[in-house]
Amino acid sequence: MLQALAGIILISIPVAILWGEFYTLPALVVSALIPLGFGQLLTSWFATAEDPGKLHGMMVAASGWFSVAVFGSLPFLLIAWTIALDPAMLDAPDLTGRAASTVGAFRNPLNALFESMSGFTGTGLTMTDDEAALPHTLQWWRTLTEWVGGVGVIVLTTAILARPGSGSLTLYESEARSEKIHPSIVSTVRTIWWIFLLFTFVSILLLWLVGMPLWGAINHGMTGLATGGFSITDNSIATYDSVAIDFALVPVMILGSIAFPIHYLILQGDLKNLYTDLQTRWLFGFFGAGSLLLSAMVYWGGTYESAFTAARYGLFQFVSAMSCTGFQTAVDATNVALGRWPIEAQLTVTAGMGIGAAAGSTVGGIKLIRLATLVKGIQHRITDVFVPETAVRRLEINGRRLSEEEANREFGEAAIIAALWFVFITLTTFVLLVALPSGQFTLENVVFEVASAQGNVGLSSGITGPGMPTVAKVLFLFNMWIGRLEIIPVLVLLRALFQRGGLYQ
Repeated sequence: MLQALAGIILISIPVAILWGEFYTLPALVVSALIPLGFGQLLTSWFATAEDPGKLHGMMVAASGWFSVAVFGSLPFLLIAWTIALDPAMLDAPDLTGRAASTVGAFRNPLNALFESMSGFTGTGLTMTDDEAALPHTLQWWRTLTEWVGGVGVIVLTTAILARPGSGSLTLYESEARSEKIHPSIVSTVRTIWWIFLLFTFVSILLLWLVGMPLWGAINHGMTGLATGGFSITDNSIATYDSVAIDFALVPVMILGSIAFPIHYLILQGDLKNLYTDLQTRWLFGFFGAGSLLLSAMVYWGGTYESAFTAARYGLFQFVSAMSCTGFQTAVDATNVALGRWPIEAQLTVTAGMGIGAAAGSTVGGIKLIRLATLVKGIQHRITDVFVPETAVRRLEINGRRLSEEEANREFGEAAIIAALWFVFITLTTFVLLVALPSGQFTLENVVFEVASAQGNVGLSSGITGPGMPTVAKVLFLFNMWIGRLEIIPVLVLLRALFQRGGLYQ
């Protein structure tokens, strides 16, 4: 993974040259050489290691993702210090005002790590004050981290470096994925990347055609499809204040919300999967019902005066939330910020962030297949009371008829993930209520922000920023990490570390 990361960093060099930001080149080269060296060292140390089992695979996935976030913070950190120190011959810009504070925030290693973790996990919460003031190289690096992280660092590594039968399936599944397109996992991830590349080109072209400048279309097309949400403007998509751009981004976010195996079948001409696949059917149902409900809330609640305006912002913000993209059009600069929407509207958006979209896509959250498993499993157990004990009944989920053992296992897994999800949401909310300045944020603001971090969404009620308490930054780092890997792999890794340190018996 670290070797793949080095290659990703080096890809940013042509961008720096294109924009004439030559002062960033030494920082990029050093940022690439460090993970490359560590990656080569680890590869030689573990060259004869056996293929990982399930438990080991989870630990590799969790530690690998955290390591990628750590080393991925180097471009932020080193470029920020390059500008601050202005070494001779590099001709770094002399920044003032908000531009200086925006870039200067990354001189703090914790802020740089936060931005990197937010990018690779596809979250989109940011430590920047003004994204437009960032060097184009850093704007691109933020975009690239989300684009790669949307599909998955392990998926990328498998596509480039893995060989068949090398334990790739175990790592692939440890990255919160299970469905395969082809029997071979290497073929599966390469097909995923071809689909992703195709849709990226289509997304960029669509945004450019509706009037978004080319640089904006490239960055927002990539982060929109990856359901990441990083922007190159200070007020996200609200900066453009364009109805056409708002509505063009909705299908881009929806594309990122659909499972890759379904995309593959549709591209093969099997269009019936748009309505026969359980997750896709529920996805469109939730998007439609949630958008209507949210639009009604902000219209009848008096947030917006016209029904069209309410529908415009209600549709965009609900799709952005449930797809875990995090693009924002509801800001005070152009209309009414999300943090000032009615309580019921904020909680509706929070629910969308918690649920998420389809497993096997680029989104975060609990995922629709788990929600469906919980709903159908509870219904199955309740109706068991009303049928004879001799009756043979099977739980059916997405066309699969499960045995009693399979049903119990899948229902138990879904229940555990959902329970842990809400446990960590509650714990972080409690700590933030204590750590944040008293009276500055409401309870719904805090729950909203925590759900956004753990759901890998990126919508903000105004809490996240370089000035937030250190404990809040650390907690959000943890929330983003466990949210991307669906909690269990991170807990397995921490348990192993605590055991080795004698802290857990």
